[in-house]
Amino acid sequence: MSETLDSPWQILDVGSIWMREFASALSEQAPAVAWLPEMVRAGIRGRTRTERSEDPKLEMRRFALQRGYSRVPVRWVLRFERRILKMLLRSCADPASSPLVCTTPFYAPVAELWPGPVVYYATDLTVGYDGLDPGQVRGLDRRMCRVASAVCPNSHRIAKYFVEDAGCLPGKITVIPNATRESNVPERALLGPQELPDGLRGLPRPIAGVIGNLAGNMDWVVIREAMERTPWLQWAFVGPARSPLGDGDQHAAREWVMQRGRFVGAKPYGELQAYARSFDVAVLPYRKKEPTYSGSSTRFYEHLPAGRPMVATRGFAELLEKEPLVCLVDTGQEMASAFDELRELGFRDGFETERWEASRTGTWQERARMLRRTLDRGSPTESESAAEVEPAIARRW
Repeated sequence: MSETLDSPWQILDVGSIWMREFASALSEQAPAVAWLPEMVRAGIRGRTRTERSEDPKLEMRRFALQRGYSRVPVRWVLRFERRILKMLLRSCADPASSPLVCTTPFYAPVAELWPGPVVYYATDLTVGYDGLDPGQVRGLDRRMCRVASAVCPNSHRIAKYFVEDAGCLPGKITVIPNATRESNVPERALLGPQELPDGLRGLPRPIAGVIGNLAGNMDWVVIREAMERTPWLQWAFVGPARSPLGDGDQHAAREWVMQRGRFVGAKPYGELQAYARSFDVAVLPYRKKEPTYSGSSTRFYEHLPAGRPMVATRGFAELLEKEPLVCLVDTGQEMASAFDELRELGFRDGFETERWEASRTGTWQERARMLRRTLDRGSPTESESAAEVEPAIARRW
């Protein structure tokens, strides 16, 4: 067992790359314990083990968690919250002053037992996931919003859901979007594409690039149509591309695109910025579907410091407010037209400096500071009326 800290921030859990990035940034500013579940089929191992990540730099404590832990009848038998509570209590000397950051509604039973302040940091519209019981998730969200001192969704749409469907006091909410690493932000704005990294060298310019998980939240039909209309443009894809799509048209379009684009596979998170900087134009081709539509676009924040022009579909509500930093389109034809216009401009749309300036505050380090300031403000009381808290939430949003 690693050393016990007096009042660390406890982050439950860091199963996603964006949560590990956030936890790493937070650990630079304050003592923090990052918990990483290891899903097991049967039996619960009581011991934890420490695991060190170098990209990002983060010490994590891995613990076993039974598959189906949140579902009846497994949760009745396991009482997983008691086991997790004991684990958390052993990691700090002063639990009453140790903030617990819960990243999923399924930890609501743990949050209700925690003696210190609770932060609900929601990076997904969990109620919108296929295969989950929406009624159960809404109930857990209500419990989490009730017990939390601060509720920090990463988008306005999730915040709206918390207020309208989960009964959250508006005054508890601070929207904390996704971000990029502080080290990704250059000293000055980049006004042109940088050197091509391994895997793309030799690819003729101009290059349209896509980074991230190349799965079902992308509109492959739009990509194919745009590629058909711009044979002069090369396409590069950085990320895993074999997840099932569940849609025949999308699957066929992805197969077509994979035969014609340059796919370099998954890369460590820390290497993505080199690819983003090398593109002539960045493409964010989202499908309009939940839970993607209501979240926060990590791709957008990764591309900001690179400074390159961005063309995105309207598949992310958050991006509807980001013009002119990003050009929004609905169809492959519109996307191709945007590429044609950029070609005439030499792939300089005039907003390179504005994107760089926005990236300076859109970092994980700044997001960690936002969360710490949010908890320092304290929680509104039940007696506060909507009229009293609505102006405050509007300013923070």
